[in-house]
Formats: sequence, structure tokens, C-alpha cells
Amino acid sequence: MKKDSAGKLAILAASVALAIGHLGAEEAKKPLEEGPMQIGGSSPVGGVEMVQTLNPKSPPMSKADFEVGKKIYFERCAGCHGVLRKGATGKPLTTDITLERGSDYLKTFIFYGSPQGMPNWGSSGTLTDKEVDIMARYIQHEPPTPPEFGLKEMNATWKVLVPPSQRPKTKMNNLDVPNLFSVTLRDAGKIALIDGASKKIVEVIDTGYAVHISRLSKSGRYLYVIGRDAKVVLIDLWMEKPTAVAEIRVGLEARSIETSKFKGYEDRYAIAGSYWPPQYVLMDGDTLKPLKIIGTRGMTSDANEYHPEPRVAAIVASHFHPEFLVNAKETGVVHMVNYSDIDNLKVTMIKTPRFLHDGGFESTGRYFMDAANASDKIAVIDTKDGKLAAVVSVGKTPHPGRGANFVHPKFGPVWATSHLGDDSITLIGTDPVKHAQYAWKVVQTLKGSGGGSLFIKTHPKSKNLWVDAPLNPDPSISQSVAVFDINNLDKGFDLLPIGEWAGVKPGSKRVVQPEYNRAGDEVWFSVWSSGSEESALVIVDDKTRKLKAVIKDPRIVTPTGKFNVYNTQNDVY
Repeated sequence: MKKDSAGKLAILAASVALAIGHLGAEEAKKPLEEGPMQIGGSSPVGGVEMVQTLNPKSPPMSKADFEVGKKIYFERCAGCHGVLRKGATGKPLTTDITLERGSDYLKTFIFYGSPQGMPNWGSSGTLTDKEVDIMARYIQHEPPTPPEFGLKEMNATWKVLVPPSQRPKTKMNNLDVPNLFSVTLRDAGKIALIDGASKKIVEVIDTGYAVHISRLSKSGRYLYVIGRDAKVVLIDLWMEKPTAVAEIRVGLEARSIETSKFKGYEDRYAIAGSYWPPQYVLMDGDTLKPLKIIGTRGMTSDANEYHPEPRVAAIVASHFHPEFLVNAKETGVVHMVNYSDIDNLKVTMIKTPRFLHDGGFESTGRYFMDAANASDKIAVIDTKDGKLAAVVSVGKTPHPGRGANFVHPKFGPVWATSHLGDDSITLIGTDPVKHAQYAWKVVQTLKGSGGGSLFIKTHPKSKNLWVDAPLNPDPSISQSVAVFDINNLDKGFDLLPIGEWAGVKPGSKRVVQPEYNRAGDEVWFSVWSSGSEESALVIVDDKTRKLKAVIKDPRIVTPTGKFNVYNTQNDVY
């Protein structure tokens, strides 16, 4: 791509915007779009040796250019488009599509992006003209295939650092464990444990790269964290100093972990799901010893076509049965995994819309509100009866995190989601007993500050509904948070300048993930800048909506997710 070809690129960009078509067989006629780059993030899979298949129709590439393309793809694109490029949040990039489109079209789209979420890699300066050209050619070659990762490979990484017999029988510290926060220090490959009262850092613990989530055992003793490199670290919060006591890698790339919560199975099992290979593994809860691996490759829920890469997204633990609910993203199938008999495992397959991502329980803990984000749907799964209860159409690309539960003044109990793809906030009725006329229906749609939202949050003791938008292209929105009065939703939102309140040096200052303390009277926000910039945590008084505290420390590097022990342990959101 040459800089003097801007006129030609502009014309091509216009043609891109006019492209139309359908999914499946017609996918090649559609524009190629990707979700925001921060969603995809870098993929650890790119660093392993892969099998490459040559396609004689593909444009020529030197070995050096191919390696550059592979590196860029796994750093920028794989999280949305998939390792095998079959698509999920982003559209498929298989060679039947890319070869038909051709290099000029692809260079234009990569250079300029699209308003629907594909970053403007070239015009933003993220990629050079040469790199844009390399990527346009790279995605016309067959995707290299990473190796599998089975029990042998897992056992080779498994370490019990402190055996259960050497761990304390009772809590050996004075920490207020239920009000601790596990804070992801994304690019540092660490988590920070922060005391909710003093706002002091208790401990910084090495973990895997880009920790995606932290989860608590039912007892609240064990903290499980999983990084995008599929490394799981088990931390014992009862020790004199909270310490990592076991670790394992469950694959080459991953996002999710959960622990058994059903009565009689507390703390007994953990489960982790992988993006690559597409599978999940059941482990001993106190040692992470891998017990059983289950693959997710199979048929899609809509066309009943085979998919080679159904990545495991969110996992939740049922409160009604000894079961885990596992999202197989690309196939649109929820695996209800009964762990009462590991040797004779029973898995119930729930058919839902495709592209399952995140979600959480409604207020009773019975129904799993599951976001099929690229399908613009919420699947409602009854964990008591083990079946799909409803499918609800919502806005563009819902991304609720766990969502937000509250009692609406008119419609009774509702669950709310915000969206990546538009500024809407959707409220769904969740009470099929006392408010049956509203159950599993959109009862109200609010207008938020803008698209690019990742998390929405409230608390049973709060009258506020908080909505972030860290991926919005407007800094005045991405550096702020919208807050609604639950009792006066028609009033609209107030926009609080959280990034400005942080008082940090200039930077991207994206405000992400509201998280309450145990008492429900404080809301914590990450002010997320790059690794070379200053970041912070900002705490707001929930009642007054005024700044209460700012946590700044050289160790607070790229903070993203925050997980209060009590709220995470008890599914309070």
C-alpha cells in the first residue's frame, strides 16, 4: 500500500461500505468487520510452532513477511476472528472469502476500518502501509494450525507449590477477606490484592499474562485466576500472607474458570475453558490436578454444520444442581456438565443462538442470562429444569459482563445489559411468578452515553445503575461513566469524569468495570491506560456519587477487572 494511493483507497472504502450479504454461504459478500481491538487482545497462541498449509491461489509472501503477518494477526485479530479465522465477534476470514475479495479490498478495509467496530489499523498509525499490505496478503493464506494440548501437556505444567497438608486449618491473617479486591494488572501479568477499607495493596502476585477473570471458591478461601495464556493460579487467602499454592496451564489460550458451588461439593472441583484448543478441563479444587478434558468441537446450533474451533467463553456454576454451564462460543451450545460422577460424566447440550460470550444469573440465581453477542440475543437458561427458557432480542453486540439485577419501579425484577455496538441499555423482566406478563421480555430500553460498553453494574443496596464505555472512540465518553437513578430511569444519566478525578498523567485513561465493595456503598473503577502511562483506581461514594478515594501506585499497571471477594463468591451483581 502506497501513501499516494489515498484517492484509490477512498473509492475502495466507499465500495466496502456498500457491500451486502448474508451469513454462511453468503458471508464472502459481506464487509469484513472485527470487534474492538481491546476485546480481541493479543493471543499467546502466536508464539508456538504451527502447521502451515499452502494454497497456490494465495498471493506470494516471503517467509519473513509471513512471520510478520502471523505475529500481527495473533496480537491484533485472533481474539475476535478466531485462531482458524472462522469468526465470532469478528466476521470469518477464511480464504474462500478473502481470496474473492482480493488484496485491494482487504488493504482498504484494514487501513480504514469500519464504524461497526473494525479498528482503522492503517489510518490510526497502528500499522504501517507495509504492514497493512502484509496483512492483506497474510489472510489470503491458509491459517496455520496450533498444536493440541492434552492431559500429558497439562501435567507437564502442573505444580503444587504448597500441598494441602501444609496449608492452615483456619485463617492465619487479620485480613477482612470478604472485602478484598482481586485487581487484574493486565500487561504486568499480575494481580493486586487490595483491602477494601484501607485501600492499601496487601499483596501483588505473579499470574499468567492478561488475567481475564478472578473467581472465588464457595467457601471464599481460594482465589482462582486465569490468564489469556491459559495459566491458572490458585491463591490461598487464609495463609499468613496470601500465596499462590498451585498452578497449571490448561491450553495455549483461555478466558474462563469457575468452581463447584452446589451443596456438598463446595471447593471440590474447578473447571477451566480454553480458546485453544477448544475444550474444558475439570480439576481438583485444592490442587488443580487435571481430571478430565472435554472437547467442544461439533455442530453449530443453527445450520448443524461442523465447527473446528468452538472456543469456551463464560462458565458459571449452578446453585440448583452439581453442574457447570459452559459456553461454547461458535457453536451456540451450552454444555451443562454434571460433576457428581467425574468418571461417568453427564453433559446436557442446550441449543441457543451462536456466538455465546458472557452473562450472569438473574436475582434468584435460577436463570442464566447468557449473551450471544454477535447474534444480538440473550439466551435465558433455566438451571433448575435444565432447559432453554427464552431467547430475547436486544441491541447490537450485548456485553453485560455478569449484568445488573434490580427491582424496577414498574416492571419488578429486571436484569440489564449494555452493548458494544450501540448506546442502548436493555432491561429484561426476570420474574415469571409475580410479574409473568413481563418475564423474558424487553421491558425498557435506555439510552446510554455511547457504544463500546463492557460492563454494567448495580448492587442490591444501591439505587444507582453504572455503565462504562471504555471502547468508545470519544475520550470524553471512554474516560467517564454513565450513572442512572433506578427509581427515575426516564431522567437519563449523569456522566461522571472518572478519568479526570484520577488525577493521573495524560494517557488513554479508559474507565472500565464498576465493582462494588461488600457493603454496597462504594463503587470502584479502573482508570486503564497503557503500560507506559499512569493508571489508577478511583472509588466513588455510591450514595452521593462523589469522589471518595484514588489509588495510585507504581505497581498499578494497566488495571482492568476488579473482583470483590464476597460479591464474586456469592454472585452479587
